[in-house]
Amino acid sequence: MTASLQKPEKSRLTFQRNVAIIGVILFIGKLIAWHLTNSDAVFSDAMESIVNIISAFMGLYSLYLAAQPRDENHPYGHGKVEFVTSGVEGSLIIFAGIIIIVEAADSLLHTNALNKLDYGIFIVLGTAIANYIMGYISIEKGKKENSLVLISSGKHLQSDTITTFGVVASLVLVYFTKIYWIDAAVALIFGTYIIFVGYKIVRKSLSGIMDETDPELLNAVVEVLARKRKKEWIDIHNMKIQQYGSGLHIDAHITLPWYNTLRDSHLEMENIIKTLVAETERNVEFNFHMDDCKPHSCEICQLECSERLHPFKKKIEWTVDSISQVSKHNLENNA
Repeated sequence: MTASLQKPEKSRLTFQRNVAIIGVILFIGKLIAWHLTNSDAVFSDAMESIVNIISAFMGLYSLYLAAQPRDENHPYGHGKVEFVTSGVEGSLIIFAGIIIIVEAADSLLHTNALNKLDYGIFIVLGTAIANYIMGYISIEKGKKENSLVLISSGKHLQSDTITTFGVVASLVLVYFTKIYWIDAAVALIFGTYIIFVGYKIVRKSLSGIMDETDPELLNAVVEVLARKRKKEWIDIHNMKIQQYGSGLHIDAHITLPWYNTLRDSHLEMENIIKTLVAETERNVEFNFHMDDCKPHSCEICQLECSERLHPFKKKIEWTVDSISQVSKHNLENNA
């Protein structure tokens, strides 16, 4: 049985467009601060903002593409593009971190005099606060709407905030101590940090592209099924979950009593689907295969029926491991 139950999605295009516009404004602010201070750390921070802008517009395009309906060439829709653009964004973050490290190393070797640090401090601090607020909002919105693009974009903005605060700290220290190499040393540290952030984003996107099992997501589905479990649902196995943007595609095999009419089995399958849909705000597509119970199923079946061939012996608990196994459950393969 294949079914698709859609829930209305809030548009994320306007939000991502605003992120892109604000990114351009903040980039201009950092360029002004660099022009005033001649700080290599500020310059490195401004260069990272270019990555923010590129990533924001890439995210905007991916959200637009992911929202397009399925077509002949994309029967599962376009949601996977979010993983691709997220991976590119993570790569750009790593690249920006490398640039910052290179610039910082050069500054340590060739110390430059800094100017008008007070102006630079206030301008850069303002961009850091704005970045953090936008990053926080983006992450929360991404979690609520299950958008990897918004989450990765928010993490990028917040990682940029941390490096920017590092730049501010270095400018403050240099302003009071006149020790100019502090500026480059701080940039070197935070350049290394954002490389790590970029790596985690790339790793997450690759797991989505390769349909790597998401234990947290699978555990949430299993928890719902175990909590709402009915005796008629004799066995659920071979469950797999794929993510397409904010949507999910769930495959599973369901064992039902062999003597059920086709209509009864169909209604029971719908009950399982409605049970899962009621617990999520995501668009979910289901592809459930119905199995009839076998003689060995009696040993794990809790139903009382006149067709029982063996006495009930043990209830198989539904866990991530048990519900993912390929074969039907019985006492031998669950010993």
